Amino acid sequence: MVPLHDVASARRIPLREGWALELARSEDAVSEDVAQALPIPATVPGTVHTDLLAAGLIPDPYLDDREDAVAWIGRADWRYRLEFVHEPHDGEEAVLCFDGLDTICRIELDGVLVAETSNMHRRYRFPVDLRPGRHALVVTFSSALRHAVTEAERLGDLPRQYRHPYNFIRKSASHFGWDWGPTLVTAGIWRDARIELSSRGRIGDVRVLTALDAGDGIVEVFAAVHEPHPGSELRVRAGDAEVRVPAGQPARLRVAKPQRWWPRGFGEPALHDLAVTLEADGDVIDSWESRIGFRDVRLDTSADEEGSAFRIMVNDTPIPVRGVNWIPDDCFPPRVTSERLRTRLGQALDAGVNLVRVWGGGCYESDEFYRLCDEAGLLVQQDFLFACAAYPESEPLRSEVESEARDNVARLSRHPSLVLWNGNNENFWGEQDWGWRPAIGGRPWGAGYYLDILPRVVAAVDPTRPYWAGSPYSGTPEIHPNDPDHGTMHIWDVWNRLDYPAYRGHRPRFAAEFGWQAPPAWSTLERAVSSRPLGPDSPLLRSHQKAEDGHAKLARAITDHFPAAHDGDDWHFAGQLVQARAIAFGIEHFRALRPRNWGTILWQLNDCWPVISWAVVDGDGRLKPAWYALRAAYATRLVTIQPGGSGPVVHLVNDDPVDWVAALEVRRIGLDGGDRTSERWDVTVPALGALALPLPATLAHPDDPRTEVLVATTAEGRGVWFWAADAELALDPDPLETRTRRDGGDVVLDISARSVARDVCVLADRIDPAAEADAGVVTLLPGEQMQLRVRGIPPGRDTELTRRPVLRHAAELVPEHARELR
Repeated sequence: MVPLHDVASARRIPLREGWALELARSEDAVSEDVAQALPIPATVPGTVHTDLLAAGLIPDPYLDDREDAVAWIGRADWRYRLEFVHEPHDGEEAVLCFDGLDTICRIELDGVLVAETSNMHRRYRFPVDLRPGRHALVVTFSSALRHAVTEAERLGDLPRQYRHPYNFIRKSASHFGWDWGPTLVTAGIWRDARIELSSRGRIGDVRVLTALDAGDGIVEVFAAVHEPHPGSELRVRAGDAEVRVPAGQPARLRVAKPQRWWPRGFGEPALHDLAVTLEADGDVIDSWESRIGFRDVRLDTSADEEGSAFRIMVNDTPIPVRGVNWIPDDCFPPRVTSERLRTRLGQALDAGVNLVRVWGGGCYESDEFYRLCDEAGLLVQQDFLFACAAYPESEPLRSEVESEARDNVARLSRHPSLVLWNGNNENFWGEQDWGWRPAIGGRPWGAGYYLDILPRVVAAVDPTRPYWAGSPYSGTPEIHPNDPDHGTMHIWDVWNRLDYPAYRGHRPRFAAEFGWQAPPAWSTLERAVSSRPLGPDSPLLRSHQKAEDGHAKLARAITDHFPAAHDGDDWHFAGQLVQARAIAFGIEHFRALRPRNWGTILWQLNDCWPVISWAVVDGDGRLKPAWYALRAAYATRLVTIQPGGSGPVVHLVNDDPVDWVAALEVRRIGLDGGDRTSERWDVTVPALGALALPLPATLAHPDDPRTEVLVATTAEGRGVWFWAADAELALDPDPLETRTRRDGGDVVLDISARSVARDVCVLADRIDPAAEADAGVVTLLPGEQMQLRVRGIPPGRDTELTRRPVLRHAAELVPEHARELR
C-alpha cells in the first residue's frame, strides 16, 4: 500500500512505486515458472518485457534466436495494479495523468472505468474522484498485435513492407519487426504516470512559440490552466520581459535584442529561461519552467535551372546538412536513460553531425532528447509516425492521428533545435512504385494525413516551423516523389543491387536516406551470438540479420572488393571496411555536388539491439569503423578527389560561414615512396561554398595505376585517390612498424608506414569489450607516422594492439596473387 504525500507544495505525485504486473489473458501456453511467479513487481515507466526480464522469467530476447521464445508476450493481455492511500486537502481536485500508455489500454479506479485508450504516442489526463482512504488503480493492456490484426480484417488490409499490420494501430511500427529490428510487441506504462492535485488551479500543458522581429525576440505562451481560482493570473517571464494575463489567456512578450540560437558551427546555441507562474491572492499556486531559443527557420524550395532547391535556412543562413537518421535506441524505450541519450547524441556530434532525423517508424522522443539537442545546437527533423505502408483514413484512426499530431506538435514547439516537421517515411514512394495500388483499390491510403490533416495541425499549432509532406518527396504529387531534381531523395538501389561506386550515378538535391550494411563490433557479436566459430555461416547469426536477403547482399558487397576466401575474422573486418568506404564515398560525392546538393542524412546512426545493420554505432553502443569514416567525410572543411571528364578533380567543400583560404598541394607518389610529380595552389573557397580544381595531365594520369596514388592536402585535411582496385594494387602486405607505450590509463600505439598502408584500423574491442581507439580507417603514406590512443586496454595486453585480429589494414584482405604485382 503506497501513501500519496499531499503536502501543499507537492502538486504532482509520481506513480512509480508499488505497481504489480499480472497476466490478464494468454492464448498461448504459459510456462509453469511464469504462471507461479506472477504477479511480480512492475517498473513504471517500463514494459512487460523488462519486468519479466528483471524477474528472471524470460530469456534475453537480444541473444541468439531467443526473440521467438518471447513472442507470446505480445499476444497476451497484461494488467498493472497499484494500491495507495490518499488523504486530500479540502476542495482538492485530482487528475490522473499518463504521458505514455502502450497501447490498447483500459484504466479503472476502484472498479470504475476511467477511460480506454488506443494510442502509444499521446498524453492523457483524466479527472478522477479521489476521496480519502484506500484506492486501487488497475491499468489493463490488451494485445496490440491482436488489435491490429482485428482492425485490418475489419477495414480491409492495406499494403506495408513487413508482415504484421502495424499500419492499423498508433504504435511504433518498428515494434512489429523491421529490416534491422526484432519483433518485440511491447505493452506497458512506458512514460511517467502521476496524480495532479489542486484546489486553486494548476498549470497543464504549455505551448510556446518563439520568433524574431526586428532583432527582438517574440514569445507566445499558451498555458492551459485547470480549475483556476477566481481572479488568478499567469505571470510569464522571459529574459528582461514580463507580462501578466488572466489565467488561461495567451501571453505575448517582446524580449529586447536577445542572443540568437544557432546550429553548431554557426554560433552559440543560446538559450533563455522562461518561467510561467500561476498566482492568486498574492500566492504562487503553480509554476512551470523551460528554456527557449530565438531563431527563424524556413525551407528554401525555390525554383532554379535544375529543378527546385531544398535548403534548411536558420536565421536567413543556409545550413549544409550533415545528418544521420535516428531510430529508437532500444526496443524497450524506458531503458533509454538521459545518460544514454547524452552518449549517443555525443557520438553523433563527435562525428561532425549537425542534424538528426527522428524517423517515422519509431516514436516521438522524450523531452530530454530535444533538450540535449537544444543545448548542443543539433538540428532535429521530426517525422510524424508513418512509415513504409498505406494507412487507413477511417475512424477511429483518423481522429487519433489528428489528436496525436496536435499533442506532440504542442509539446515540442518550444525546442529551437526542431527545424522541420516531416509527414511520413517513404509512403508516397511506396504508393507510386512498390505495387501497392491494386491492393489499395482506390481507397484512402494516408495521403489525406500528409497533404491535409498534418499541414493544418502544424499551421495552427506551430506556424513557426516548415512542414514537408514526406521523405522522399518532391514538393507536389505531380512530380515523382523520388525525383533527384526536387526535394528529398532516398537512394537504396546502390546497397540493394549495385556497388558503392554507383552513388556517382545519383545527383540528389538532398539525400535524406542512403546507407551500407556491416556487422557490429566483434565483442557485440560475441555477446549476442553463442555459436562458434563466429562468421557468416554461424547458425545463430542469421537471427541477427533482419534485412531481406541481407547475408547475400553483404557477401556481394565484400566480394566486389575483396574476392579472396575469408575466415570469420576477415569476413568481419572486410564487411566493416566496405561499409566505411561506401559511406565516405557516397557522402563525399554528394557534398561535392554543392551548390546543387545541400544535405545528406545517412541511414543510420544507431541500433536498437545487437544486429547486422546500416548503423555506424552498434546496438551495444560501440563505434564501427564506419563511424570514423563518417567523421572524416563530415569534416567542416572537406578535401575530396572525384572523377572528372579528363581525370580526377580535387573538390574543396566549405561548410564554414567564413571563407576558407587554403594552400593546396597535390602529389602523385609511388606506393613504396617517392614523389612522381606535385603542384601547389593558393585557393579561396567561399563561405558555405565549394571549389572544383581540375588537375593537369601530369597529375591526373599515372605512369602505372597499380603502383601510384594521388594525394591532395591542405592544413585541414586531405583526399586520397587510387587508380586501381585493391586486388590490382601493388600494396605491401606488411607496411607497418609499431610499438606501444602507456600514458596514464591509455595505451598509445605508435605506427609508422614503410609504404602506403591503406585503411589502417584498430579493432580494440577484440582485446576488451570496453576498449576504444580514437582513430580508424586511416591511410598512411610512406614515411608517415601517427599516434593512436586507445583506452580500456587491460594491463599486460598492450602488444595485442600491434597484430591481427586487432590491427588491420586493407592489404591483408587482398588475394595472394595481387601481391605478386609488387
